[in-house]
Amino acid sequence: MFMHGGWDHIVGNMLFLWVFGNNVEDALGRGRFLVWYLAGGLAATAAQTFVALWFGSPEEASIPHVGASRAVSAVLGAYLVLLPTARVLTLFGWLLVEVPALLYLGIWFAFQLWAGSASILQPQLSGGVAFFAHVGGFVFGALTVRLAATRRPLRPGT
Repeated sequence: MFMHGGWDHIVGNMLFLWVFGNNVEDALGRGRFLVWYLAGGLAATAAQTFVALWFGSPEEASIPHVGASRAVSAVLGAYLVLLPTARVLTLFGWLLVEVPALLYLGIWFAFQLWAGSASILQPQLSGGVAFFAHVGGFVFGALTVRLAATRRPLRPGT
């Protein structure tokens, strides 16, 4: 979780953490957030490993996957549960628009499922992205954040 495939990978993960992470951390507290974040990364890794072993060849299953996006995905799932109606400022074409987190994260999750499913059929087209790590992290975050939260998160803009 502490290695990345390049600067674009790091910048993307940090952008998602900047936009969504602070609210989830508010709900969990710093120490609990760190432990939960690491557990999310491990759960996501387990999901990707399971899919790779079940559907892939031994060669495909032996390819390492790197990056924090699996744990960041847990943050996204948690944010969806905690603040589904919060607005997310998004670049749409050349316009900045605010969309509900439910819509933004729902589309993101659907894309991960779609691309992951396609990568099962044609792994060479995945570009090395561990889509099921994203799916596993997101599901982990959505299912466990209420168990780990100690308070309600601050609403964005308050």
